[in-house]
Amino acid sequence: MCTMIAKQVAFEGSGKGRDDWFEVRQLNVSYDHPYHARDEHALNIDFVNESQGPGARVAVELTPEAARKLIQTINDILAQAEAAGHIPAEK
Repeated sequence: MCTMIAKQVAFEGSGKGRDDWFEVRQLNVSYDHPYHARDEHALNIDFVNESQGPGARVAVELTPEAARKLIQTINDILAQAEAAGHIPAEK
């Protein structure tokens, strides 16, 4: 059964697609059936630039445990960068 849990947000970054690097403009996140992972449901993350076609896409399918580990790791690295003064203070 599909969960229909999904969100799209504007996004800024870069991604490495099958041909080359591209500007990422949108982030699609869902918890639903994966295309490739063997689990019934997965956290699916797509970094895309729809204006550049299907080659401008990086997709990741994660178990809930892997997704939580990713979130924690990102938070840890950002905290270290902030503590070292590498991330400017928000205005």
